[in-house]
Amino acid sequence: MTWIHLSYMLASVIFILGIKRLSSVKTARQGNIMASVAMLIAIATTLIELRLFQTPFDFGLIIIGIIVGTAIGAWMALKVEMTEMPQMVAMFNGLGGGASLLVALSYFWEKLLESPANANLAPYQVLGTDGAISMLLSILIGGVTLTGSVIAYGKLQGVKWVPDKPVLFPGRHALNAALFFGSFGLGYLTFFGSTSSASMIIFLLLMSIVCLILGVLLVVSIGGADMPVVISLLNSYSGLAAAMTGFIISNNVLIISGSLVGASGIILTNIMCKAMNRSLTNVLFGGFGGEDSGSADNREYSSIKSTGAEEVAMVLDACTSVIVVPGYGMAVAQAQHAVRELGDLLQKRGCSVKYAIHPVAGRMPGHMNVLLAEASIPYEQLVEMDDINSEFKNTDMAIILGANDVVNPDALDKKDSPIYGMPILHVHEAKSVVVIKRSLSPGFAKIRNPLFEAPNAMMFFSDGRKAIEDLVREVKDL
Repeated sequence: MTWIHLSYMLASVIFILGIKRLSSVKTARQGNIMASVAMLIAIATTLIELRLFQTPFDFGLIIIGIIVGTAIGAWMALKVEMTEMPQMVAMFNGLGGGASLLVALSYFWEKLLESPANANLAPYQVLGTDGAISMLLSILIGGVTLTGSVIAYGKLQGVKWVPDKPVLFPGRHALNAALFFGSFGLGYLTFFGSTSSASMIIFLLLMSIVCLILGVLLVVSIGGADMPVVISLLNSYSGLAAAMTGFIISNNVLIISGSLVGASGIILTNIMCKAMNRSLTNVLFGGFGGEDSGSADNREYSSIKSTGAEEVAMVLDACTSVIVVPGYGMAVAQAQHAVRELGDLLQKRGCSVKYAIHPVAGRMPGHMNVLLAEASIPYEQLVEMDDINSEFKNTDMAIILGANDVVNPDALDKKDSPIYGMPILHVHEAKSVVVIKRSLSPGFAKIRNPLFEAPNAMMFFSDGRKAIEDLVREVKDL
């Protein structure tokens, strides 16, 4: 068995090195390959271990499962566009949680319901107290992750049956609390208070259903704009569920890899919350952005200056430095390739071009980085918020493409603003600002943006990709 443990340890080490490689865009591809190799080693080791040391099993079914899963994964990798990565990540989180839930349920069924030797014994007497607690947590976290990820996917995909806005109703916090503690109560009855198969099945099914409902209610009350935090949190949940499953089946590689994913997800969630100047509790239970737009600050803008591609191109002709600020609007318009073309044109004319990245721009962590990387924009030109804010005051033009609240100066100086204290990009300090938007509609905070009528700002009302493509044509004609 020593070589089995060594193989699992090797897979774990490669997983860790792969995650380390994912911290840089330059080495991210290598990190993905390393993680895939680690997973292959882990799967092969598990199959060999089962074949050599465990009771007989249907090897053919496992091979079929591997082939089907590989085919689906390859199809998704080839078909899904980079703009759909948030949905893909949400789906992966859900599959991870669902897998942990199913493994826990199947293990429960095998050890307690199909084993005559364990008849009339409480689950904790068979699994041990630590095993029972691990299984309870695996079912709870896995169920919440599964349905929560389905709702997150629906919000990101814009499906009709899942509203993008938060679904808020009186007493939702009390209901969620009741479901949460109720799941633990049912778990206690399942693992510590039952000895008959019938009562075990009833309590186990009730617990699973409660956990699935809890996942729906927790995420459906969160707005689409808060999805970066939700995605990273669900990612953490999927890792924790996998780690608990590892404890159940005594698999070290699951424990290590699940713990890595769980810890990194929690760290990323904390980073996202700090970037929004909000606590995790506020994101999960605050219903931020859930108000009807009629309750927002809808005072008419009094001094908007509209512009077009020709005028902006003429200003760009005299610029020596430009900072592009991408937001969710760029993702919706799929304008990243046009942005790359404009950037290349400006650089050929001797203009410095950089891209300012806000941590919560888009619908998942790193959303803008992924889109710009897909357009082959050099990673060196992507600059994080803390590093680029000091450069705006020396920048000739800032082009905002689909960003709103993350460039709202009210976050700096208006104490009664809902976003006061939220770190923003200091776009307002640039010598000139061009805001590309379809309309003056507010962002997820439902408040006015005084930047739109600032003396140095111009509004370019258009679809994001069309506006950039028009700019490209005008710059070429200069």
